[in-house]
Amino acid sequence: MAHVTYDVVQHDGGFAYKVGDVFSETYPTHEAAHEAAVAAAERQRLAGETDAILYQDADGKWHEELADGGDRPDTDVEDHLDDESDEAGKVEAHPT
Repeated sequence: MAHVTYDVVQHDGGFAYKVGDVFSETYPTHEAAHEAAVAAAERQRLAGETDAILYQDADGKWHEELADGGDRPDTDVEDHLDDESDEAGKVEAHPT
């Protein structure tokens, strides 16, 4: 079974999550990016409908396959950002 990891990272003056080399939109806070990553990971696990798909490979050849809507990947969220290292004012590690 496939596995997809959503990594929470600093990005473009804020925070985002990424899968591989693809970034989400930028969020103003670490917490918002983390929550968005968790929501995306949960949606990725939802079953869909079995349907025919058509796609073109890197050589330009077209393929048609039946995609099983229940074949969903395992997902997780990795967030190694320390709140203390976040940009000033973005996330309070110890609210007063």
